[in-house]
Amino acid sequence: MQAPAAAERNKGPILAVLREYAGPGALQVLEVGAGAGLHAAYFARALPRTRWQPSDIDPRALRSITAYAEAMRVPNMLPPILLDVSQGWETWGGTQPATLDLLVSINMMHIAELRCTEGLFKGAGVLLKPGGVLFTYG
Repeated sequence: MQAPAAAERNKGPILAVLREYAGPGALQVLEVGAGAGLHAAYFARALPRTRWQPSDIDPRALRSITAYAEAMRVPNMLPPILLDVSQGWETWGGTQPATLDLLVSINMMHIAELRCTEGLFKGAGVLLKPGGVLFTYG
């Protein structure tokens, strides 16, 4: 498992903000660019009523995400999917229009190409439910 120091430092403050959007009911969440998976596992465990779908473009990250889910025993975290956010939402692991409550992207936009950020916003416009939230950090 990879363990980025920045992810360790910011997981608590980010969770505090995510809790504001979590509410009491079940939520469908897609995390784009989940990286090592520390955030995905931490947030899914802390928000047990979510169905957390992590994703990344890097196969090494997918392995790390799987390891975090197994090590932390997070039952509401789905197996990670390979996702290239610069491609159309139709390729995003079968996610259907207007089905997501939260679309989460942490530390992607400042390191990815502009077409990735554009893809994220286009996908959010289609995949989020009315009132759904695109949550970005970094």
